[in-house]
Amino acid sequence: MALWIALASGFLLFLFFYFFVITKIAPKTQVKERVQRLRRPSSLDEQVRFESESLDKSFTERIVLPFFHSIEEKIIQLAPSRISEVLAERIMRAGKQHIWSVNAFVCFAMLSSVSFMVVTVFFTFYVNHMVFIQGFAITIAAMVIGGALPIVFLDSLIAKRRKMILRQLPEVLDLLCVSVQAGLSFDGSMTKVADKMKGPLIDECSKMLRDVRMGMTRRVALTNMAERCNIQEMHLFIAAVVQSDRLGVSMSKTLVVQSENMRERRRQTIKEEAMKAPVKMLLPLVMFIFPALFVVVLVPILLSLVKNLGTLGK
Repeated sequence: MALWIALASGFLLFLFFYFFVITKIAPKTQVKERVQRLRRPSSLDEQVRFESESLDKSFTERIVLPFFHSIEEKIIQLAPSRISEVLAERIMRAGKQHIWSVNAFVCFAMLSSVSFMVVTVFFTFYVNHMVFIQGFAITIAAMVIGGALPIVFLDSLIAKRRKMILRQLPEVLDLLCVSVQAGLSFDGSMTKVADKMKGPLIDECSKMLRDVRMGMTRRVALTNMAERCNIQEMHLFIAAVVQSDRLGVSMSKTLVVQSENMRERRRQTIKEEAMKAPVKMLLPLVMFIFPALFVVVLVPILLSLVKNLGTLGK
């Protein structure tokens, strides 16, 4: 039992250390490696200096990260090829594409599944001494739960980010409308909004402006932003802006109409959520409030009834 506890503790410690290295240290190291690749040495002195800088790396960059990357390459071969595309899209919609990599997320999910399996095997077979069929079924269920927890966490991040974008969209549209009516261009208004505000929608606007500065057309950059957000309101807004740009319609009028539409959609969404509130309150009422009311109302009556029956019996 002590051996199994030690193995489980070591595996969980390895999982925590792996997650910390991949999320905190690996992104910074990747940026350094890209900069070093761009600095191609052209002479012998530069070659020697380049190699000396490579030797000056920390222990984590020289030993730990290559070790974890080799583990990722071996584990990722066990995962289906389709899952990488799906996870890449979900990580992009969660806004973590520059922080999390697909290989690291897949490896973390598989390691989480294995850790749940190890802990379940220990408690089912070596602590509770269950029958093999029951222990096997519980172990399979634990593996599925352990592998699904990171995906559920990622979906919760996506849903939270979508709510924040929807909450921020009307305000951003109002500021864009005011800026365009003041005489700024659409890109200039977007730059002003990106400089003055913060949030997931502002991050997407900054990415769009960066794509435009790098040579991408504004139509394609806006379409990519709508795909990254994957929200119906954003698709409608981007479609209206692209159509206005293509047909030569006044951008200020388009933004005014879109701002009013977004405000109206926001009000309708709030009314819809308010109408769902009584249905959502039904379960807490039935499970917590009604039993307490029954106890307060019926228990004194039952006690007095039992007392009266006892006196009548005597």
